[in-house]
Amino acid sequence: MDIPELDRRTEDQELKQNLLKKYGGCLSSLRQELSMKKKKGKLPKDARQQLLNWWELHYKWPYPSEAQKAALAESTGLDMKQINNWYINQRKRHWKPWEEMQFVVMDGFQAPSAAAASLYMDGHFNGDGLYRLGF
Repeated sequence: MDIPELDRRTEDQELKQNLLKKYGGCLSSLRQELSMKKKKGKLPKDARQQLLNWWELHYKWPYPSEAQKAALAESTGLDMKQINNWYINQRKRHWKPWEEMQFVVMDGFQAPSAAAASLYMDGHFNGDGLYRLGF
């Protein structure tokens, strides 16, 4: 190893030590914060149970309003993103909407029954030519 390379390594080590002295506290708190964000896993059991209770009560249309999500977040201790993700995943994995609740295009709608026609007429117009049923 020649002298210029040795000097450069010594300078690098000194710089590293100075930076660690100056910013070491920030780095450790940043490390903690990042490790907390990476934490993945199941939600607390009591929180999952509360979300599931709401799900069972609203199975026909399991889309909580913003106010309902806020209430669930407060009662479970979860944040809104966790609430949203749980319901998105729950609907994808477990929800099978019944035929009359499907989105229907107004122009091509043929009611299969009087009950379905009644539901269709009670639907809510989305403004894009589709009705959403089951509210």
